[in-house]
Amino acid sequence: MRRFGKKLVATAAAATMVLGLAACGGSGSGSGGGATEAAGGGATEAAAPSGGSDKVIEVGIINNDPNESGYRTANDKDLKAMFGDGNSTTNGYHAQYAYSLKNDEQIAAAQKFIQDGVDYLLLSAADTSGWDGVLKDAQAAGVQVILFDRTIDADPSLYAASIVSDMDKEGEQAANWLKDQKLSEYNIIHLQGVMGSAAQQGRSGALDTLAKENGWNIVTQQTAEWNAEKAQQIVQSVIDAGTSFNVIYAENDDMAKGAVAALDKANISHGVGKDVVVIGFDCNKWALEELLNKNWNYDGQCNPFQAKYIDEVIKTLESGGTPAEKTIIMEEKGFDANTITQEDVDNYGI
Repeated sequence: MRRFGKKLVATAAAATMVLGLAACGGSGSGSGGGATEAAGGGATEAAAPSGGSDKVIEVGIINNDPNESGYRTANDKDLKAMFGDGNSTTNGYHAQYAYSLKNDEQIAAAQKFIQDGVDYLLLSAADTSGWDGVLKDAQAAGVQVILFDRTIDADPSLYAASIVSDMDKEGEQAANWLKDQKLSEYNIIHLQGVMGSAAQQGRSGALDTLAKENGWNIVTQQTAEWNAEKAQQIVQSVIDAGTSFNVIYAENDDMAKGAVAALDKANISHGVGKDVVVIGFDCNKWALEELLNKNWNYDGQCNPFQAKYIDEVIKTLESGGTPAEKTIIMEEKGFDANTITQEDVDNYGI
């Protein structure tokens, strides 16, 4: 366990992070907390702890932009409640944060944290690929890597544990729900998240598979990068072109929200028993309320509360033990507008 006194200054490479994109993919309402990202560049947080203990576990936390979605806001808030905001020691931890939706920026930040000598590197990767080199550098430096939120394409021997959502299962649950609706025809606007992310791959893959198997028509398939405004523009362009559609499959709640804004502007009805079926992901409270009011049809849960599991893994490793499970899959479910209750909204909404 390292003690304070390490250099906590971030280089320009680690400080490049992006702000402005509006989530187990990203999703949902605004965002908050922590360093935010600005187009093409960004910021890290680092500060010496206030007060005390000379035995502090140092962690470098690499995450996606907290402003990406309501999911990411909740995820960032959960991490800061456990590991602190970078300005003080919390629960025996001192944390540095780096945020980006770009893999190369995240990798640069990871390399800087390793150079700083953090004890643990916590990673929610923007892209599933490209991480082998930095993980090997971490291993050589004695830095333990713990994945959270998203999986990566890397040998499991390169990280200590993985606390993640099953994005493939999230997509399968939603796509199978859609199949079960037995619509007379399927003309689908597919709004994808940031390409290459685990959330995008899992949620896209399931729809692609069932669309091919069942002859569904994908009217358009474009990335809106988790962003409501971009989603609204895509849907508006389909409407303006006069193309027929009856399903919105949006890979997060924010994009579903943007899509619905375009529908409302064009006076196209949506929700239970209406012209367009609306599917979102992440279970923001406001999104579940849309289901409760039958304005949307389905929302897939993506659980952002991973900090307590990460803490348990770290405590096990610090005591010289081995985590009982290498991979911890977050429990998640899907919600149907016809069966959701106010209790569901209160218990599962983020």
